[in-house]
Amino acid sequence: MNATDPIADMLTRIRNASSAGLKYTTIPASIMKIEITKILETEGLIRGYRLIKDNGQGKIKIAMKYSEVGQPVIRGLKRVSKPGCRVYKGVADLPKIRGGLGFAILTTPKGVLTSKTARTERVGGEVLAYVW
Repeated sequence: MNATDPIADMLTRIRNASSAGLKYTTIPASIMKIEITKILETEGLIRGYRLIKDNGQGKIKIAMKYSEVGQPVIRGLKRVSKPGCRVYKGVADLPKIRGGLGFAILTTPKGVLTSKTARTERVGGEVLAYVW
């Protein structure tokens, strides 16, 4: 599949798997998607992930995480910067998502970071997505 916006495709697959109550979802792999997946795991929003090698670009198998009552841990994912309209923020302009309950995922000169980490590193960048 040739997606115009692979990051939006990834977020949509995670959002759909979460709302459907699936244990796993699989997405095509790329370096950027692996970095975003690492952030989701570090923040405790997914149980884990595994890279699956194949003859092509590979796949990422993500283990979804739910609360004890079966509610998805990921309440929302929103794509911010798009191929047609890039959104950049300086460190002073980084948004607080849901009153500090969520975070933004950014690409910065220091790598892919959460908005919380970007503030401590004193660096801004392109805002990829909001997660809460």
